[in-house]
Amino acid sequence: MALTKDSPILITGAGGFVGKNLAAELSARGYTSLLCFEKDDTPETLAGYCQKAAFVVHLAGVNRPKDPGEFYAGNSGLTDLLLADLEAAGNACPVLVTSSVQAALDNDYGKSKLQAEEAIFAHGQRTGAPVYVFRMEGVFGKWCRPNYNSVVATFCHNIARGLPIQVRDPDFALPLVYIDDVVACILDAMEKSEAVRDSENRCRIHPVHTVTLGQLAETIQNFAKARGGGAARALGADGLPTLAVPELAAGSFEKKLYSTYLSYLPADEFAYDLNMHCDARGSFTEFLRTPERGQVSVNISHPGIVKGNHWHHTKNEKFLVVKGEGVIRFRQIFSDEVIEYRVSGEKLQVVDIPCGYTHNIENVGEGDMVTVMWANEAFDPEHPDTYAMQV
Repeated sequence: MALTKDSPILITGAGGFVGKNLAAELSARGYTSLLCFEKDDTPETLAGYCQKAAFVVHLAGVNRPKDPGEFYAGNSGLTDLLLADLEAAGNACPVLVTSSVQAALDNDYGKSKLQAEEAIFAHGQRTGAPVYVFRMEGVFGKWCRPNYNSVVATFCHNIARGLPIQVRDPDFALPLVYIDDVVACILDAMEKSEAVRDSENRCRIHPVHTVTLGQLAETIQNFAKARGGGAARALGADGLPTLAVPELAAGSFEKKLYSTYLSYLPADEFAYDLNMHCDARGSFTEFLRTPERGQVSVNISHPGIVKGNHWHHTKNEKFLVVKGEGVIRFRQIFSDEVIEYRVSGEKLQVVDIPCGYTHNIENVGEGDMVTVMWANEAFDPEHPDTYAMQV
């Protein structure tokens, strides 16, 4: 039976890392009946939920106990209890469980996870209930507990605060899956009955990103340097932001990691200062820079000020006046003809600055003029590609 927005969905471990993200997305999609089972809830509560559930997402488990025996009680034991409650209620609804790639290893955690997997498969065979056993790599993303069992969460948390990290083996390859991808795969199973399965019928999260510990640490450290401040100084930088924007291609690991890093910023570190270059004419402040997409800057000009009067061979720019009034003038360097564009914050219009044209921008208004400027390449003082010439 297809789920509806009011179908009761049982989530065990709803207060954990994956559970919080899943519950938040389900609520955002309009699901109104989430049965959230937490570690402090009673067995009676679980039994009651099992009578009503239209779909079960079993996330609860133990991964850092004081006694190895807790692995079995919290992983395979809780799974057995959940399945017994479902069968006692005659409820053959779909059951999805998250497991770990460590289920293939010979340790107590892996053994307890494997037992839970096998119990889920056996339940499906006995009752005919659809089952989804997701064997997952290490999961990273927002709301994961640092200094616990996630190296990504620990590195993000510590680096954002200027605290030390340990990289014991920089070449160690770490397979990772992103929390949004985990939630998307779970929702595909819930809403579409779809999942990518391996040869043993286990479901897999996709895509999987593999990165070395050394690369992981360096990438997150570069995120800190981009924002500057104390976190950057702790890494030996001068504290000035590099303003570097990471690779943001759709689905890229760096994009997902950057979003994760920002979620670990201390509450008093959301803002960071920019280096304003001020003089009698106004100011020029670089905002963002990337090696592939150039740089963005903010230019403030006082009334009557003219800036520019130069041209470029290859560098090209886009000007967008967002406040005030101005005139942008162009002249092809072998021509006497001057081309003018009137610009204003009252009517946002992007003006391209072509190569081979000397150009300037004049503030013709009564107050400061603010212009957002994009250049197709970050400024390189060794190769500025900028030549003075009056328009």
